[in-house]
Amino acid sequence: MKKNILSLLLLLASLFARADEGMWLLYMLGDRTYSDMVKRGLKLSKDQLYNINKSSLKDAIIIFGGGCTGEIVSKEGLIFTNHHCGYGAIASASSVENNYLRNGFWAKSKSEEIPASGMSVQFLVRIEDVTKEVETELQGLSGTERVTKQKAISEEIARKTVEGTDFEARVMPFFKNNQFLVFIYERYRDIRLVGAPPESIGKFGGDTDNWEWPRHTGDFSVFRVYMDKNGKAAEYAAENIPLKSKYYLNVSTKGVKDGDFAMILGYPGGTDRYETSFGVKIKTEIENPAIVNLRDERLKLMFNEMKKSDGVRLQLASNYASIANYWKFYDGERKQLLKYDVYGQKKIAEENFEKWAVGKPDFDGLLAKYDQVYKEWWPYTKHRIYINEGILGSSLAAYASSFMALERALTKNETSTDEINKVVESLNRTRSIFLSKENIPSDQNILAKMCAMFYADIEPKQHPIEFYKKINSEYGNLNEEDTYKKYASDVFRNTMILNDAKWNAFIAKPDSTTLQTDPAYLYSVSFIRNYLKYQYKSLAFTNQKSDLDRLYMKGILEMNKGKVLYPDANFTMRLSTGNVKSYQPRDAVFYDYVCTMKGVMEKYVPGDYEFDLPQELIEAVKRKDYGIYKDARSNDLVVGFITTNDITGGNSGSPVLNANGELIGLAFDGNYEALSHKIAFDKDLNRTICVDIRYVLWCIDKLGGAKNIIGELTLK
Repeated sequence: MKKNILSLLLLLASLFARADEGMWLLYMLGDRTYSDMVKRGLKLSKDQLYNINKSSLKDAIIIFGGGCTGEIVSKEGLIFTNHHCGYGAIASASSVENNYLRNGFWAKSKSEEIPASGMSVQFLVRIEDVTKEVETELQGLSGTERVTKQKAISEEIARKTVEGTDFEARVMPFFKNNQFLVFIYERYRDIRLVGAPPESIGKFGGDTDNWEWPRHTGDFSVFRVYMDKNGKAAEYAAENIPLKSKYYLNVSTKGVKDGDFAMILGYPGGTDRYETSFGVKIKTEIENPAIVNLRDERLKLMFNEMKKSDGVRLQLASNYASIANYWKFYDGERKQLLKYDVYGQKKIAEENFEKWAVGKPDFDGLLAKYDQVYKEWWPYTKHRIYINEGILGSSLAAYASSFMALERALTKNETSTDEINKVVESLNRTRSIFLSKENIPSDQNILAKMCAMFYADIEPKQHPIEFYKKINSEYGNLNEEDTYKKYASDVFRNTMILNDAKWNAFIAKPDSTTLQTDPAYLYSVSFIRNYLKYQYKSLAFTNQKSDLDRLYMKGILEMNKGKVLYPDANFTMRLSTGNVKSYQPRDAVFYDYVCTMKGVMEKYVPGDYEFDLPQELIEAVKRKDYGIYKDARSNDLVVGFITTNDITGGNSGSPVLNANGELIGLAFDGNYEALSHKIAFDKDLNRTICVDIRYVLWCIDKLGGAKNIIGELTLK
């Protein structure tokens, strides 16, 4: 007997087993879930949290850029988000003369706000369940056929949903493709930079403190949404006006204490809480170590150049920060998965599943099929990672790979001159962007190192054999680092991509021979075409795993009727609840729930890349000039606090709210002891690291002198 999926999921979502665990869809909050939140301290009604007909809390929460969360904090579209979320926009607005990353930026009036080119934000309009519509089309399908059909029907539903409107729609799968919801958004593209602290505040502690508590980082930035004079979303125009906010957050200056209720709303990017033991094993033994090793080398080579000048540091800052953030995560995730034997925990759960599945045709023998699929893919896992994180980890190689479309156009007889010219024009535009970000010394060293690491670490049978033979014959021993340095030097010296004269001659009269013999292009396609021999294995693994995951999840739902289950994060709006809470990570070590300016000054190292501080902050601390932002308990300025909320990447910039729905901080990190959180939530050690809103306000007011921003807020 087939159960109604939605009814089942609504039932599951209405139960809480462990209140801190879970990222919940607002519109699926059942009465029992809501009652539990009220018992814990929540003062808002369900309609205040989510309502499609009236303004509600969800209207203040935005997708910021392509992978962060932000919140509206004034009636004129003012946005708070993390410094690292706004980092690219701040870097783009900066120059060596006006270095806003180094010095900070504060617009003292709206006329001083800087357009954030390419930036957009999205507001959630509503959500609709389309499970029945999708499943009807997918009935009886599996593998590639199912994936292709699911993509097509999802796109068609999304198109029809917003037809005749200016909205966007995306159909999102839940519970491993057992449920489908369509999310409707309104996108605003005129976003302007309003304020940002100096990098020495916004990134204080750098990579050393990343994912660590105590964390003394002022990780915030301020932007604004603009609309046209008719109140519609529009592209940037000087005459546009600030957004008239449907809903905005009030800001609390009361502060927090241990045990306080805390709620986080945002867009967590992805979790895999229902991953199998096979997935944990391949992650800890192959995937994470490979990613960490490759990123570690790239970061070292970039940093060697960044420390030489402010210009290079500014040029590479955004890319370096992006690579570094998850370098430490992948390392910590592996260590925590091993430390807490998550593999063993998964095996026990699977043994129970197998006992339950006996005699059930859909589920009996499912784990044996997983075993076979993973065994077939295991020998090629590292190769795929080394292409994406290694070979294409060189900016030049990644850009050169985009020329494959041009080669196809040039070598097909039926391709028209107009079609070729369009591809060339596109590449010419993207070349300008590439060159503005390209640092040749660091990238040349990266290309050499990645090429050498591929040769040393990937199974010889999977090498592009002719490519390495040529390197050997022309540059020397393949086991020596100098061989690859000489090769990389020739690539960078001779490629037309980095030579204006050669480039202009080529785009004036593009031909396949010149392209195919370009050393940068030849480098990229040698590895990519070699990998194509194994790509079918990757596709087969992905599709087979998807089918197995869907059935396994369906079985888990049936096996656990009446128990709490929640969907994995997939960058859709979620609510998590928890408490401000201290913790004890190991024997004899206790971490308080807040950290203060005292700790900032203890870490301060003049001139240090990670722990320097602006002089105006030091002077203000000497004067104890904390004003209304001082914390009564500590008699100091609280910089950050921790909560037990369940979040993940994408939640960066999410508002941390008290029981009244007032802003008390911005979520920006997790703690090292619980970096297994994407796969396994630790109810004892999991902590969300938040910048205290009082520190944010103090930086804006006392350091930035931007009282105009403070004046826009509603302070409680």
